Amino acid sequence: MSTGDKWEKEKKAVKAVQIAFDLGQEFSHHIRFEALQKGINPPDRIREILGLPVNSKPVRPRLSISLTHDDFAMLADLYGVDASDRLKIRQIAAEKLIQHLDQTRDTE
Repeated sequence: MSTGDKWEKEKKAVKAVQIAFDLGQEFSHHIRFEALQKGINPPDRIREILGLPVNSKPVRPRLSISLTHDDFAMLADLYGVDASDRLKIRQIAAEKLIQHLDQTRDTE
């Protein structure tokens, strides 16, 4: 592979650079809240504020967390299921989140 071909592949690979803004917890909370009110994700809200174009693709309405092996083991123990049954753990966790929402709605 020639140097020119390699450079062309590199240029194609570099499409965007992620920039992090460390402006404090209050700012971060406010941006997240504004994004939530608008039904968009925080990076898109920042793009709006900066006057940049925003991708109009709808955001998937999902919540996500990262779970370690130990987290799965802990949840399996709490839920009384086998730690290797990650699908069941995920289902019970989703049910627990829905139950939490129902309970918080009742108290509002």
